[in-house]
Amino acid sequence: MKKLCALGVVGLTLLPIPSGHSQAPTAAELRALAAEAEVKKEELMNLEMETVRAMQWNSGTFFRRVYGEDFIGILPNGQILDRAAYIAFIENSGLKYSSFVASDIRVRMFEETAVVTCLWSARGTKGGQPFARQSRVTHVYLYGQRGWQVVASQETLLPG
Repeated sequence: MKKLCALGVVGLTLLPIPSGHSQAPTAAELRALAAEAEVKKEELMNLEMETVRAMQWNSGTFFRRVYGEDFIGILPNGQILDRAAYIAFIENSGLKYSSFVASDIRVRMFEETAVVTCLWSARGTKGGQPFARQSRVTHVYLYGQRGWQVVASQETLLPG
């Protein structure tokens, strides 16, 4: 028994002691992290492009896949919609788009959260009447098991 205790003490003394300081990442690790961040940024930019395509076609399929169950959206008129109401709004808006473009897409990442802003420019008709509008849009994404999910959206209509 004494031998077993002595071996245990000797074994513990041979274990490395954490210093509280982590080693600086290597150049290769930094390159890998930068590459991963760039891939995530590209994914988010592509999701923004897919968003306007889905809106242009009044299709809720994309939103069911990418918008989280707890999504909350704010329309340009200040109306607050949950996910189901937002999808119904997209599918039943009565808007017929001749063009819908997302530009000036900016991605800011904070670990597994991203804030994406962009400019939406749309032309089309509603009830036979032509319209043209531009909006600034902000989407908040969370990264999880299902990939990127939009949890919040704010659209602000620009004057003119």
